[in-house]
Amino acid sequence: MRLVTAAALLLAGYLALALAVDPYDTGRPRLVARDGVRPQGPRTASASRGRDPAYDAAIVGNSHVQLISPERLRAATGIPFVQLSVPGTGPGEQFLVADYFLRHHPRARALVLGADAFWCTGDPALPPQRPFPSWLLAADWPGYLRGLLRITVAQEVVNRLGWAMRSAPRRAAPDGYWDYEPDYLRLGDPDMPARVASRAKAAPDGPDPGEGGPGFPAAAALRALADRLGPGTALVLVFPPVAPATLPRPGTPRAAAAAACRAALAAAVAPRGRVVDWSGDRPELHGPDLFFDGSHYRHPVARRLEADIAAALGAPAAGADGLRP
Repeated sequence: MRLVTAAALLLAGYLALALAVDPYDTGRPRLVARDGVRPQGPRTASASRGRDPAYDAAIVGNSHVQLISPERLRAATGIPFVQLSVPGTGPGEQFLVADYFLRHHPRARALVLGADAFWCTGDPALPPQRPFPSWLLAADWPGYLRGLLRITVAQEVVNRLGWAMRSAPRRAAPDGYWDYEPDYLRLGDPDMPARVASRAKAAPDGPDPGEGGPGFPAAAALRALADRLGPGTALVLVFPPVAPATLPRPGTPRAAAAAACRAALAAAVAPRGRVVDWSGDRPELHGPDLFFDGSHYRHPVARRLEADIAAALGAPAAGADGLRP
């Protein structure tokens, strides 16, 4: 009995400490009065960035929109953007991130969503592509408390205490921008054979077994998200580019399925939202130095995509009252 009591007291003491320290800066009761988090990946840093009142708009997606610069979008639109893209995620995790941002910014001015091929899944559960800390973004306290009972979180409690005691601790980028070009270049030259082959690998003609039918579950979730947006929140859906040689051949079942998916997603944001579609072939995507692999583009493409997003934010959607610039 004493062991049980001691274990219960130890657990209660740890939870009280973890709540007070707030290891990932979620804004819950805390003793560590420092904003932001130490340098870390966006899976956990997004909890701090997504609630930051300095930003009125967010970019949500995975590495296929990671190179979109929030600072350049701000310069073009006047809207303070935060980059909340998390590499290796699909629509399920991205909707959680978007919901978290909107929960903390009910009067957000804009939301930019990157919808890639992962959004065409037929699984209504929209399962995560990789482990994802859903508990960290949970609105309910029980889910958050359960999430704190992890060895990695206990270690982060210790890390945050040490980080906060420094006079000038290094902080993860508040706006979330992560330029992956240096990381890719450290792994090898863009012209190395493996990367050249990935940019030239043609898609199969048959449909992807994971693609959904006419309903496309992500489209239904997207429509529900769009319906929850406040009247002053602009919505932009981005279909990111891929290397032209990897596109499915016109007239094939794969091409038809991809087109049906994009149509369903575009319909989900109509009439209030706008679509920036870079998923097809276009002259701006042809060149030996524009992609690292089949789906990760480089700065010249990102700059053009940013310009189109900025234009979408400044132009009224057909049939709508207009997007707030």
